[in-house]
Amino acid sequence: MVTLAAGEISVKGPLGSLSQRFSESIAIEKNGDTLTFKAASPLANAMHGTVRALVANMVKGVTAGYEKRLALVGVGYRAQAAGDKLNLSLGFSHPVVHKMPKGVKVETPLQTEIVIKGVDKQQVGQVAAEIRAYRSPEPYKGKGVRYANEQVTLKETKKK
Repeated sequence: MVTLAAGEISVKGPLGSLSQRFSESIAIEKNGDTLTFKAASPLANAMHGTVRALVANMVKGVTAGYEKRLALVGVGYRAQAAGDKLNLSLGFSHPVVHKMPKGVKVETPLQTEIVIKGVDKQQVGQVAAEIRAYRSPEPYKGKGVRYANEQVTLKETKKK
């Protein structure tokens, strides 16, 4: 269900609800189940496609949801989900604890696999990027936190 009110659009679905404020330069019209986006001024031509894509992502998020998968590669690299916290063992002298923001859930089906789920595409991607930044894949052995579909190009070691 989509609701329009004074430059703000709200989307509700089975997984939750999202709302976003948009500029008044984009005219959003609702005709039955269809939304139409039009640029109200010539300067807004660049934004009306972006607004349409953001609303489409909101609709997909509240109906199907988004998920990102991360893989831990390296000896002794482990992850464990505990409520709204993710405990990571990444080869440091201390464990790394990442607190999940509201609306994002984390699961660890395996010790070396992390699944991040949520309704907001931007928030899910941001959390995944923050976790990856703790130990991004290094170019010589490929150890670190990487996206599940990411391919790391390995460098050749130095020759004497």
